[in-house]
Amino acid sequence: MALTAITGDENETDDRAQETDERVHEHDDRVHGPAEPLDGADGQQPAEGSWDDGLIARRAKGEEEPELFEEDPGEEHVEIGGAYGGPLRARLDALRELVGLSRTRLEGSTLAEAGRVLDEASARQRLSARHTVVAIAGATGSGKSTLFNALAQVPLSETGLRRPTTAAPIACSWSEGAAGLLDRLAIPPRLRRRPLAGGDEELSGLVLVDLPDHDSAVIKHREQVDRVLALVDAVIWVVDPEKYADAALHERYLRPLAGHAEITFVVLNQVDRLPGEAADQVLDDLRRLLDEDGMALGEHGEPGATVLPLSALTGQGVDELRDMLGTFVQERSAAARRLSADVDAAAGKLRSVYVAAGRTGLNERAREDFAARLAEAVGAKAAGEAAEREWRRHAGRACGTPWLRLWRWYERSRTPGGGAPQATTPVEEELTARQRVEQAVRTVADEAAAGLPVPWAQAVREAAVRGADGLPEALDELAAREAVTTSKKPLRPAWWPAAVLAQASMTLLQVYGGLWLVGQIIGIFEPGLIVPALLMVAGIVGGPLVEWACTAAVRGPARRYGQDAQRRLHEAAAGCGRAKVLDPIAGELMRYREVREQYSAVSGRAGMAGHAGGSRPGTGLGGGRGSGVTGFSTAGR
Repeated sequence: MALTAITGDENETDDRAQETDERVHEHDDRVHGPAEPLDGADGQQPAEGSWDDGLIARRAKGEEEPELFEEDPGEEHVEIGGAYGGPLRARLDALRELVGLSRTRLEGSTLAEAGRVLDEASARQRLSARHTVVAIAGATGSGKSTLFNALAQVPLSETGLRRPTTAAPIACSWSEGAAGLLDRLAIPPRLRRRPLAGGDEELSGLVLVDLPDHDSAVIKHREQVDRVLALVDAVIWVVDPEKYADAALHERYLRPLAGHAEITFVVLNQVDRLPGEAADQVLDDLRRLLDEDGMALGEHGEPGATVLPLSALTGQGVDELRDMLGTFVQERSAAARRLSADVDAAAGKLRSVYVAAGRTGLNERAREDFAARLAEAVGAKAAGEAAEREWRRHAGRACGTPWLRLWRWYERSRTPGGGAPQATTPVEEELTARQRVEQAVRTVADEAAAGLPVPWAQAVREAAVRGADGLPEALDELAAREAVTTSKKPLRPAWWPAAVLAQASMTLLQVYGGLWLVGQIIGIFEPGLIVPALLMVAGIVGGPLVEWACTAAVRGPARRYGQDAQRRLHEAAAGCGRAKVLDPIAGELMRYREVREQYSAVSGRAGMAGHAGGSRPGTGLGGGRGSGVTGFSTAGR
């Protein structure tokens, strides 16, 4: 999640505030320096009897004008790439690969935040690694400009009672070389400052930015706050005893930024106004609200946000905050931590489109069921039964008695149209077969998409539908080719010649016995009925016996022949379905597994604790709760 806040409904712009803003800009354009601050903090009365009138008053008092900040052209450029270790770089590479693999499957708006994180990471890497940009943000009258001046130990930002006081972001850099960072924040040179004499050495590398009020009545002030917060390395939220529980602060900023706790400071300003134990009570209530926002608190050695009471007006707690900032800046890890939090937030937003709700993919049973449905649609079982009947019919022709075959031929010749009737498929059966194919495709697509995130489930179904286009016609061609192949195969086993010879012998016996008897009747042969009668009886009885034996013998081979025909058509239909439907589905599932693995690398927490070079002393920075979405189920990988 980016540091950009979601703005709500805007109030009407305050005319007086706009006029004040225009006067401030006109003054800055004339002198190229800041307006002279009034004594006193934002939201507090200035010291009684004091007189201050901006730059003129400062010169009258003999004070020096703060230096304008310009980058040394000859300074060596250092990339942030040398400041963070391998885990963060690996996560950014994985996020880049994830976006590339997902562009054709996810909408651009879904990947927009991930793309923004990659762009900002690339832009930040090209800029100085020696500097840490810290923004001071707060509500109207919270005293953030006074704190800005207190940390700089010189009046740089205008303070006072009029609202809004800060009209545009003002930057103060404690060392040279940060011009590129300030250009990225779109802070013009006239609003860039340097503390007198270079400031504290312990803050070398710090770039402090005083932001306008996030609840300003001027819309462009709030827009500037949101824009700068999306680009800085860390942020100091300044709250006061009156507005620390403001819903606008918590709902628009702190709650959405809970994952950026490691780069967040929350200071309760103006504690000098709270009597007795009231400061501790308000501080405890502030911690409670931050905990409800989901922001981890860096207390008792735990990683998280720093919560600190102070008074920018009296200086109470300012030195402690300055020391913390000095340690934080010298680590030079804030930019890497910020990027890690952004990657965590982006991964959290993408979780719903990458993490499956269980195991995904097609198991062997689903593939077999799909093949069985296609085989049923193409009529594999019916084709096998037809092949078995054809085998038996050929066996009957080959092994049947001649008289029976002659009689069957006579019956066929008397049948109108003659010959075997041609099997035709009714239109209703064709439609039924097509519907069965479509139903099979829908079923296997639903099983493959079960548990997948919506975009990938939709991609799987679309791949199945595209593959199913023309599948019924392809199955019809397979069935036709299989029928031709089956008809060309020999339908006679090795023992058929013997059966044919035996049947011919039985026929010859009948003919021989019959001729012998006729010869005896006409006197050619000597009378004797026993032998020729026995020969005729043997032929007459033996023929049907041979036919019956052949019929019994062909049952097993005919069944196996039909099963082979059914199996071949089943395998052909399964192969066609696999090529047209299952392979595209498998391709989409493989792509999902690839992006799932990349998402695992993006959102994984392994090795992140040490990516920033240690944790912040006294605050416990370095990882932990409040830093974004980190866990996910590995199901479906």
